[in-house]
Amino acid sequence: MSNTLEAIELLEKTLKNLLSKYEFLKQENEILLQNNTQLQHQLIELKQDYTNQTKEFDLLKIAKTIEGSSTNTKDTKLKINSLIREIDKCIIQLQE
Repeated sequence: MSNTLEAIELLEKTLKNLLSKYEFLKQENEILLQNNTQLQHQLIELKQDYTNQTKEFDLLKIAKTIEGSSTNTKDTKLKINSLIREIDKCIIQLQE
């Protein structure tokens, strides 16, 4: 009979230990999920910032070329031609 009681007590102890570990892991998982969400938001912001910086850099290159710098003239001419084509498309759409 005492073996049965000892087995039940051991089982209770084991269950309490498992529940304690479960609660700890559950809380840790919630913290990790929150951190993951924050990092994803940070990544999105950094990607947007990178895109904005790249666009600004391209505009600065064009401005420098127009200003008289001889570097990147080919890129500037291509960009101007692209803008002219876009304007022409807009004019055609307005005429229709």
